[in-house]
Amino acid sequence: MKNCIKIAIAALILLCSGLALQVNAKGKVAPRYLFGFSASFADSTVYFTDIQMVDSTWIDSKTQFLLGREQYSAQLKGYFNSIKMPNRTCVVLFGKNQKQAEKKLKKLKDTYTIKAKGGYDVRYLTKADFTFTPVYMGIEDEQPVEQPKKEKKAAKENKPHKEKKR
Repeated sequence: MKNCIKIAIAALILLCSGLALQVNAKGKVAPRYLFGFSASFADSTVYFTDIQMVDSTWIDSKTQFLLGREQYSAQLKGYFNSIKMPNRTCVVLFGKNQKQAEKKLKKLKDTYTIKAKGGYDVRYLTKADFTFTPVYMGIEDEQPVEQPKKEKKAAKENKPHKEKKR
């Protein structure tokens, strides 16, 4: 009986300390470029979505990592379940800008096309087929929305070049 009481008290202490130590992530809302990938162990068909700009994603302030990745993956998994393709593994990757997302997409595509030497049936989902919707994370320490940065290329082209003196 004494052991049961000790175990119950220890479990209660662990439960309370676990609740007290929950990490309170600080997040900010920022635009990110997402794309999805889906594969199944039952067949050799893999799917890629188009890169989509989601304007209000939640980003961890410290690590700059996309929060709610599992919800975005669940959206893609839900799409496949709705078209009678259950049991697919869905992954969402992201980039801070279009170029970064394209680089990740190319690397993943190469894995299933060039490196696999035709072992996979690669298919693509357009924005008309599937679109990601923003996920609200409800983080209390929300920071202001980060606006996408403008390209400075045009500004550099319009500047007159200075000639160096010899």
